[in-house]
Amino acid sequence: MNPSITQIITMPEGKTLEFKRNLSSPNNMLKTLVAFANSAGGRLLIGVEDETREILGIENPLDEEERLCNLIADSIEPRLVPNVELIALQDKSLLAVEVYPSGSRPHWLKREGPLEGVYVRLGSTNRKADRSLIEELKRTAQGITFDEMPMPELSVDALDIEAAKALFRLQRDLNEKELLTLKIITQTQGKLVPTIGGMLLFGKERDEHFSDAWIQCGRFAGTTKSVIFDHTEIHEHLPIAIEHVIEFIKKHAMRGADFSHIRRRDVWSIPMTIMREAVINAIVHADYSQMGAPLRVAIYDDRVEIENPGILLPGLTIEDVKQGVSKIRNRVIARVFKELNLIEQWGSGVCRIFEEAKEQNLPEPAIEEIGMRIRFTVYLAESMTTEVSRIATEQVSEQVSEQVRLLLSCLQQGPIGAREAMKCAGLNHRPTFLYDYLQPAIQAGFVEMTQPDSPKSPTQKYRLTAKGRAALNTSQEKRSE
Repeated sequence: MNPSITQIITMPEGKTLEFKRNLSSPNNMLKTLVAFANSAGGRLLIGVEDETREILGIENPLDEEERLCNLIADSIEPRLVPNVELIALQDKSLLAVEVYPSGSRPHWLKREGPLEGVYVRLGSTNRKADRSLIEELKRTAQGITFDEMPMPELSVDALDIEAAKALFRLQRDLNEKELLTLKIITQTQGKLVPTIGGMLLFGKERDEHFSDAWIQCGRFAGTTKSVIFDHTEIHEHLPIAIEHVIEFIKKHAMRGADFSHIRRRDVWSIPMTIMREAVINAIVHADYSQMGAPLRVAIYDDRVEIENPGILLPGLTIEDVKQGVSKIRNRVIARVFKELNLIEQWGSGVCRIFEEAKEQNLPEPAIEEIGMRIRFTVYLAESMTTEVSRIATEQVSEQVSEQVRLLLSCLQQGPIGAREAMKCAGLNHRPTFLYDYLQPAIQAGFVEMTQPDSPKSPTQKYRLTAKGRAALNTSQEKRSE
């Protein structure tokens, strides 16, 4: 049932709703209409104060209606034909524009062009789409998924077929026909080649082609990212990576026992059933065409956040997702996960997460579009502040290892790159630098990256944190005594 105009007036602005006082700033209004058409549709009400919701109305409503229709026709490509109508409310006239998700996307502002004038809707704001997102909008309009596309420059030898066969051994024997059916490989230009999905799932050198298709896991002390206690990077084949993520989560969860059943049952401080569903959901729905940051699992004292690149597909809202409405971004990955019984039915995972949280008396999980990423937050029943926070707090006063102390000394004049730090420390062997110097310093919270969202950036540098500077000063004072 569609809400009435009086109900709409009371709703907050968001992905599918915006208010405008008048048509005095048509460019912002046109951006909103383009963003609605490229995203999940939406309503624009003109003649309402967006903060107070005071009904201002518009003067000369028939003239303004005609002006609005002309603006839309003259300013947006491809042609957009929303539903525009005059609405009477409190003896005043409002202009209402209803835009539906468009099958002709991406739409853009003519004056900005097809590369700079494409916008999408994120929360209550309009975000300019970059080239990868524009291509994603085109693919979704054509019914094509990124992971179904061929990689003609590669051969089937680029895939770890033995790993795939091992995973499928209980389901079937993977022969060439099965690989084609699953679209792990495809035929193009007269030869068999991997699909993007095949490479993402089982590529021998996946990182070389998709540098951000890995999972970064971290355990932070407290409820912010100021102190990282432990972290790992997972580069395994995607179906295998799930278990590695769960192992990392279990490593930082507390386990108890429930004896109310006939058999003893483990009870974890972090709900593992929910975690598995959320991790699988993030892997299946990630936008691997995006560059810049991997999938992330961040464990805090009070919650776990799971992030994947990619905003919601056109036509979807967060409320839709909560109700089990699903559109598959990666058909190849989803099909393989379904065949491996990692997912039961497309779209059912999110519903199970919310049901499980309710059964365990946990706060309702949160789904947010943040930047160009989706964040899924699972809140814990009790805060886990015992060992992690205690150890992290004590680390400032603990004696710093000689290797870490040397690295801190190298950084005291300002941020430097890995190569400069190795030269300063007199090192030639990169793994030694990474595992004995850099990683312990980062894990202790003494050192941080200047580009945390792009850990593998060639311009990445490292700098001292306030905690690291304090530890260095303490170490220097002790050495001078």
